[in-house]
Amino acid sequence: MFSFSRMITSVSAALALASVSSVLAVPVPNQAAPLASRAVSIPSPAFVVYTDRFISADVLPPVDQIAGFNVVALSFLTLQGALDQAGAYAALAPDVKAAKKAEYANAGINLIVSAFGATDKPTSSGADPIGTANTFAQFVLTNQLDGIDVDYEDLDAMNKGDGAAEAWVTTFTSTLRQTLPQGQFILSHAPLAPWLSPNAQFAAGAYVTINKNVGSLIDFYNIQFYNQGLYLDCAGLITTAGAPFTGSALLEIPKNGFDLNKLVIGKPGGLSDATNGFIDPATLGTCIDQAHAAGWKGGVMAFQFPNANADWIRAAKGTSFQ
Repeated sequence: MFSFSRMITSVSAALALASVSSVLAVPVPNQAAPLASRAVSIPSPAFVVYTDRFISADVLPPVDQIAGFNVVALSFLTLQGALDQAGAYAALAPDVKAAKKAEYANAGINLIVSAFGATDKPTSSGADPIGTANTFAQFVLTNQLDGIDVDYEDLDAMNKGDGAAEAWVTTFTSTLRQTLPQGQFILSHAPLAPWLSPNAQFAAGAYVTINKNVGSLIDFYNIQFYNQGLYLDCAGLITTAGAPFTGSALLEIPKNGFDLNKLVIGKPGGLSDATNGFIDPATLGTCIDQAHAAGWKGGVMAFQFPNANADWIRAAKGTSFQ
């Protein structure tokens, strides 16, 4: 995920990716805070909002502006360090950071960091998945966060179909869990929706393979149902995805080995937050109700605040989660 675009093209096996460069860099700390005994209630359903765009010196939105969400993802922690809102949060004075974290905890909101985003290519660049996972886990501990979201978008590696991308994400995920145990830290992933169904364009299986390998370690999937020219109405989003990524609508994905209620429907908060795929929140709410009636209870993700706020999520939940 990134502020403006991440798209799988349908015209060739090569995927095009446009991105906007991040500007605020803070190095990832090398020393982790001691890991105290802790537990986190994994949100189910999960209502997730990303915050990447600069807001103010306060970094985090006031809780009343994001009421209805139970997870906020600071974006992004990258191979170059903590950028944008993740970097801004890490740079806060310790007492300010602690006060903001307490404010969120008291409101029932988990605070996590999102890793990579659209500009990072960890597999293609030769990054070590074990070392990267250990560094990123230390960032979570040092900043006393509730977990991490893996927004892996190395499209070049995934398109090669040689299994390197799937192996990298598998190792990275399992290594994270060694330091961030289940039940103590949230670990979500944010795959592009087409990666959750078999397709010749992703010969090694993409997230179908990753889910088989380490799906049990992943708490939920913040699925990017946008930027593909698909998922533009309730039918395409919920029941039947169109070509070239058939089989990737919400209710089709469990046929590929995924737990239905780990699937979180991700949509842009506003037209400017994606290239395509925006559905106004009131209409999205009717789609959510259709999915809920079919037995789904996974939740909703939005990229990003401030277009996605308390009013947005209230409408997007439809009548099912009020």
